[in-house]
Amino acid sequence: MKSFEELNCWKKTASLRRRISALVKTFPAEEKYRLTDQRSRSSRSAPAQIAEGFGRFHYQENIQYCRQARGSIFELIDPLISAKEEMYISDDVFNDVRNEIDDSLAMLNGYINYLVKAKSSKVEEPSEVYARLTDNY
Repeated sequence: MKSFEELNCWKKTASLRRRISALVKTFPAEEKYRLTDQRSRSSRSAPAQIAEGFGRFHYQENIQYCRQARGSIFELIDPLISAKEEMYISDDVFNDVRNEIDDSLAMLNGYINYLVKAKSSKVEEPSEVYARLTDNY
């Protein structure tokens, strides 16, 4: 794998980011610095952290960044509930976005589990693979 862009968990969180970005644009103007701003930042944080972890080239660092990404995804849930309770979004929209959040979490947890197993099974560190691949350049 050459880029974080190939990771399914990154693709899923990037899709969630786009979904949240479109959703918060429908919120009332008075929510700009409350629900809207924080949700936008949280949704942007998750794929960015997955990308940064991928670039660290060490399993443990990658795992830590993915755990932070997981926290950013969880951070989207409570404001989503608030948006539903304040009737900014319908129950159907809430359920759709909540399912997308749950799918993102499941995919990210799968990637974290893969990294943990790879780390403990003495698989070659990504930094070693990268060094070997770039020796010719």
